[in-house]
Amino acid sequence: MTTDTRKVCFVVMGFGKKTDYESGRTLDLDATYEAIIQPAATEEGLRCIRSDEIMQSGVIDVAMYEMLLRAELVIADISTGNVNAVYELGVRHALRPNATVIMKESEGKLYFDLNHVSTFQYEHLGKDIGAREAERAKRALRALIGEVMISAKPDSPVYTFLPKLQHPRLTDEEYAELLNETEADQERLAGYMRTGELCSRASQHEDAAKAFAAAAAMKPGEPYIIQQLALATYKAKAPSELEALISGIRIIDALDPDRSNDPETLGIVGAMRKRLWLLTKDRAQLDAAIRYYARGFELRRDYYNGENMALCCDYRSKTQSDPLEAQYDRMSAQKIRLALIDLLNELIQTKTFEERSDRGWIHATLANSLFALGNKDEAEKQEELFFSGKPAQWEIDTYNANKVAVLAG
Repeated sequence: MTTDTRKVCFVVMGFGKKTDYESGRTLDLDATYEAIIQPAATEEGLRCIRSDEIMQSGVIDVAMYEMLLRAELVIADISTGNVNAVYELGVRHALRPNATVIMKESEGKLYFDLNHVSTFQYEHLGKDIGAREAERAKRALRALIGEVMISAKPDSPVYTFLPKLQHPRLTDEEYAELLNETEADQERLAGYMRTGELCSRASQHEDAAKAFAAAAAMKPGEPYIIQQLALATYKAKAPSELEALISGIRIIDALDPDRSNDPETLGIVGAMRKRLWLLTKDRAQLDAAIRYYARGFELRRDYYNGENMALCCDYRSKTQSDPLEAQYDRMSAQKIRLALIDLLNELIQTKTFEERSDRGWIHATLANSLFALGNKDEAEKQEELFFSGKPAQWEIDTYNANKVAVLAG
């Protein structure tokens, strides 16, 4: 086996899509790694290893400390206030005087006492990163890596304020084996996730569920993987739609949706409860769906949750025996849609809207909100913009199903 002699860039960050609870937005940290960090480090001749591949059980162990000590460069992305990333950054600062880069998304808050430390910033658009921003940030990070790798100046607060402190030096013949094993795990996990996402987009939900289950076995307890596994499981409708929904709910229960403020978790469990109601007409399922969607919209202004909360209020209004309760649900649906229209029009007016990966869904949600309020002309304009983006068939099916439900009143 050929020995990889490149210097190591150890990347400390979260995994998958995470909610930044300060701004209420969901950030795709995998996009940050794949579009900015990994190419910047690789183009500088470094071997990129990601910390989440070591912490498979969520426990920091010898391998993690070895990487934090031995890696020639550590990049720590502390966006969303990830506690593991901040802790690992602190360990690195204690172990090495320099060659540490801190990153965060531009709207995120700096946690702990890091305001005095130089921090590299980048911008998310919706959940994703726009192509122009990814290229800009990659170039800027690559330049910063080049500077940091040749600088002898301490970037660790520990060694800045304790300049006579000597950092530990260890040699270990198992370090090379650790790097190889971690890199192989990184590629294997990434492969499962890519397969799952590709199968989901192709509506091959059973295959997607198998891939996400394999990823979950490698990285148990990871919220993003649990979300995707639950989503693929209920959409597979196997062995039956009802059993798939029950299985999906059991999977996502690991994220404690009754206490969660994560809009992704709330949206998925809300969708499953809504579908259970459509299958069984059990009013408790519809009430639960509204409760989950409401938290996702009211706390995080998540438009997916808002659209579905309004639709479920429409459904519930038709089941009410009390005319006042029915009127309350109809008025709630109307107010939600008016708020959605304001929110979505504001997003469309931003300078970076065309770079957002979710712009099709924004047009689709706006179209259905306008249809529901009787503004057919504006709704059709938004619908045309949605279809002009050439959405996948499952996206078209989802949009059309919601449109039928909205027009049915």
